[in-house]
Amino acid sequence: MTETVASRRSAIDRFLSVIERGGNALPHPATLFAILALLVILMSGIASQFDLSVAHPATGEAVRPVNLLSIDGLHRILTGLVTNFTSFAPLGTVLVALIGIGVAEHSGLIGAALRLLVLSSPRVLLTPILVFAGVMSNMASEIGYVLLVPLAGLTFLAAGRHPILGMAAAFAGVSGGYSANLLIGTIDPLLSGLSQEAARIVDPAYTVSPLANWYFMIVSTPLITGLGWFVTEKIVAPRFPDAPSASIDAEDPQSQKLSAVEKRGMLYAMLATVAFSLLLLWATLPVGSLPGAGFLRDAVTGDLLKSPFLSGIVAIIFAYGVIAGIAYGVGAGTIKSDVDVIRGMSASMATLGGYLVLVFFAAQFVAFFNWTQLGLIFAVEGANVLRSIGLPSVPLFIGFILLTATANLFMGSASAKWALMAPVFVPMFMLLGYSPEVTQTAYRVGDSVTNIISPMMSYFALIIAFFQKYEPKAGIGTLVATMLPYSVVFLIGWSLMFGLWLAFGLPIGPDAPLMYVPATTGG
Repeated sequence: MTETVASRRSAIDRFLSVIERGGNALPHPATLFAILALLVILMSGIASQFDLSVAHPATGEAVRPVNLLSIDGLHRILTGLVTNFTSFAPLGTVLVALIGIGVAEHSGLIGAALRLLVLSSPRVLLTPILVFAGVMSNMASEIGYVLLVPLAGLTFLAAGRHPILGMAAAFAGVSGGYSANLLIGTIDPLLSGLSQEAARIVDPAYTVSPLANWYFMIVSTPLITGLGWFVTEKIVAPRFPDAPSASIDAEDPQSQKLSAVEKRGMLYAMLATVAFSLLLLWATLPVGSLPGAGFLRDAVTGDLLKSPFLSGIVAIIFAYGVIAGIAYGVGAGTIKSDVDVIRGMSASMATLGGYLVLVFFAAQFVAFFNWTQLGLIFAVEGANVLRSIGLPSVPLFIGFILLTATANLFMGSASAKWALMAPVFVPMFMLLGYSPEVTQTAYRVGDSVTNIISPMMSYFALIIAFFQKYEPKAGIGTLVATMLPYSVVFLIGWSLMFGLWLAFGLPIGPDAPLMYVPATTGG
C-alpha cells in the first residue's frame, strides 16, 4: 500500500513538474502580448504576399489581410499606439469598478462582512457557508485569498475539525468558483470588454454587457456551494480527521467577532445599501407605476433590457462600493474625512500598476489583430472546419471548456488568457451561430475549475504557506492532491449544467441570448 501511495504521489509530482516548468517557461504576460503583437505584424506581411481571401459572413465581400509591415502600416501603428490603449474597452470599466470597491475594502466593510458570515455560522453549516462566502468574495478582488482562507482554517480548528479542511473548502469557493456569484464583480466588465472587442471583428456594432453571464452565475452559485460541500465532507474530510477542539487565538484580528463599532458600521452600511437599492428599484419600475418611476429605463421604449440602468451597471457597482464603504467607515470610525475615502480609492489603484502595463500591450495586440483582418480570416476558416465536422453544440462547447481548463494550468490570469483566446474563438463561434456571451460563459467555466490545481495561479504559493502553518511538510503535491477532487467534480458538474443550459435554450444574462443572428438576416 505504501509503495502504491508513494508511486501515485511521485506520478502527481512528475505531472506537476511538467506543468510548472511549462508555465515558468512562458514570459511575463505583458512580454507575451508584446511578442504576439510583433508576430501579428510579421504575419500580416507574410499573409499579404499570398492571395488569401474569405467572404465576409455579413456582407459577402472579399476579406484580405492588411499588411502592417509597410510604410502605411508603420504610420497606422505610430498614430494609433496611444488610442489603442486609452480606448481599450476593459480599461475604463475595471478602473471605475475598482475605485468603488476600493472604498468598501479600505473601510473594512468587506472584511467585516466575511468575518460576520463565517464566525456566526452553526457548525453543521460551516462547510457550505465557507464555500458560499468564498464564491461571494470574488466580487472584491483578492480579499477571499488573503482573509477568508486563513480565517476558515482558524474557524475549523475552533470547531474541532482539521484546519486544512476548512481552508480547502474556502479556497474551492474563492478560486474554483471564480465565475459563480450572486452579484457582479470587477472581473465581469473586464471579460465582457474583451468579448466585445472580439465580437466586433465580425459585427462592428456588437455590445457585450457586464451582466452578460449574470443568470448563469446566479444559478452556478448554489451549484458550486453544493458540490464544494459534497467534496469536502465525502471525499476530502476522510484524509483530514477531526482535530481536538481548540480556542481561536484571541490575538488574531481575523478570528475576532465583530466589535461594537464594527457592528455599528455594518448597520450603517446595511441602511445605506437598502436606501440606495430602493432608489434603484424606483428608478427601474415601469413608467407610471409610481410618481417619477422608471427614469433609468429606456426613454423611448420604456424597456429595461437596453436601458441606462443596464448600460451603466459599472457606474452602479462603483456607487454601491462608495456608498456602502463610506457608511460603514463613518459608523465604524475608519473613515473620518474625505481624505480616508480618497485613500481607499488610491489604495485600490496602487495595485494596478502591473495590470496597466499588461493592458497596454494587450490593447496593441488586439488592435493589430483587428487591423490586419487576420482574426476574421482565421475565424471564417475555423468555422468552416468546425461546420464540416458537424459537432452538436454541447460537445463543441465541452471541448472548448476542456481546452480552456488545460490552458489555465499554464497561464493563470483569466483576463490575459481571454485576451489571447477571445479574438479567435468569439468570432469563430459567432460564425457558427453562437453568441459571444455564451462563448464567454464556456470560457469562464473552464478557466475557474482548474484554478485550484494550477501552480500558475498567482495566489497558489500563498495557499501553500497557509497549509504549512498546520502541515509543515505541505507542498505543491499536498495542495493539488487536496484540491484535485474539487477540480474534477466542479468540471463535471458545471459542464453538465452548461450542457443543460444549452439544451433548454435559456438566456445566460439580461439581453444575452445563446445564439447569434447577423443583423443582415433579420436578427
